[in-house]
Amino acid sequence: MKIQKLAALVLALVLSAVVPMCAHAEPTELIVFAAASMTETLTEIAELYKSVAPDVEIVYNFDSSGTLKTQIEEGADCDLFISAAPKQMNALDIASEANTAGLDFVLQGTRINLLENKVALAIPEGNPKNVTSYDQLIEGLKAGSLMLAMGNSDVPVGQYTQKILAYYGVSEEELAAAGVITYGSNVKEVTTQVSEATVDCGIIYGTDAYSAGLTVVDTATAEMCGQVIYPAAVLKITKNEEAAKAFLDYLTGEEASAVFESVGFSPLSK
Repeated sequence: MKIQKLAALVLALVLSAVVPMCAHAEPTELIVFAAASMTETLTEIAELYKSVAPDVEIVYNFDSSGTLKTQIEEGADCDLFISAAPKQMNALDIASEANTAGLDFVLQGTRINLLENKVALAIPEGNPKNVTSYDQLIEGLKAGSLMLAMGNSDVPVGQYTQKILAYYGVSEEELAAAGVITYGSNVKEVTTQVSEATVDCGIIYGTDAYSAGLTVVDTATAEMCGQVIYPAAVLKITKNEEAAKAFLDYLTGEEASAVFESVGFSPLSK
C-alpha cells in the first residue's frame, strides 16, 4: 500500500510539472500586412485556418497598400505582404524591373499573383442622381452635377481611378479644383462615403461594394485601367518563414479560394 501511495505521489508530481509546460506553449504569431479591400475575406479565412494550423495565430494589419509598404520600409514586423496592386510589391522586390530604390524585402521564390479584382462604379442606396455608367459619370463631373469619391494617389484604387480619368481625357486636378471630387486614404474610406451618401458615387473594388451591400452600375475594363492584380509574397524579414509559406499556400487552395470567390475576387493561383 505504501508503495502504491508513493507511486501515485510521484505520478502526481510529474504531471504537475508537465501539464503547465504544455498549457503555456505559445502559438506561432504570423503577421500579415494586407490591402484594406481584403479585410472581410481574410478575417473569415483566418477562422477557417484555425482548424488547419491551430498552433498559428494570424495577426492582420489592414490598410492601403502604399501605407503598408511604407511601414515595411520603416522596419515594421511583417511575415507576409499582400498588395492590391503590383506597384507596391515591385517597390519592395529587388527582382522587379520597376524597383528603382534597391529595396530588397521580398523572399525570392515566394511571390505569386494571388487574386484579381474589378474596379467598380458604386452608388448609394436609391441612386439619387441616377448614375448608370462611367460614361455618364464623366459627363456629370464635367458639368459639375455629380460628386465622386475616389482614393488618394498613393492608394491602388486611387491610382486605378486616375487611369480611368486619363482614359477619358479629363483632368483630375481641374475636377478637384471644381469641387466635384472627394478623397479617401484607403478603399474602405471611399466605400463609407458612398454608403453614407455623402457623395453621388464612388470608384471602389467590386469586392468592397459586395461586402458593403452597395450596387455596382459599371465595371472598368482592362483597357480603362489595366488588370487589378493582387500579388502576395513572404518577406525576407519574417521570423516564421515556414509558417508564412504554409499560410500563403493555403490562400491558393480550394477552401480559401471559395471565400475569395464568394465576394467577387478571381483567384489566380488555384
